[in-house]
Amino acid sequence: QVQLVESGGGLVQAGGSLRLSCVASGRTFSNQYAMGWFRQAPGKEREFVAAINWSGGRTSYVESVKGRFTISRHNAKNTLYLQMNSLEPEDTAVYYCAARSGINVIVTASEYNYWGQGTQVTVSS
Repeated sequence: QVQLVESGGGLVQAGGSLRLSCVASGRTFSNQYAMGWFRQAPGKEREFVAAINWSGGRTSYVESVKGRFTISRHNAKNTLYLQMNSLEPEDTAVYYCAARSGINVIVTASEYNYWGQGTQVTVSS
């Protein structure tokens, strides 16, 4: 089993920044896990935000966050990050960290088998 715990959410004004963190733990977790961030706004389906491969050398982003968000990972700390800059009210959502064994970038929610509990991000206009 793998446990994922997100932190770093909060309330910020439009144009501001936040950095989300996701710490992974568990007997089976290793560096060879693909990881990603998803978000779900009220009344909407969960959507892909960003993903990263096991080494951190490959990433993928949804078009709406390109140039504003950066996904990264620190494997020695078992931690995934999402640096969010130039935040917009449309970014308001619960953000979830996800993981699954594998070395490639994964952008589809159904392919992940471990999820965190989520952290709320609210951007005021």
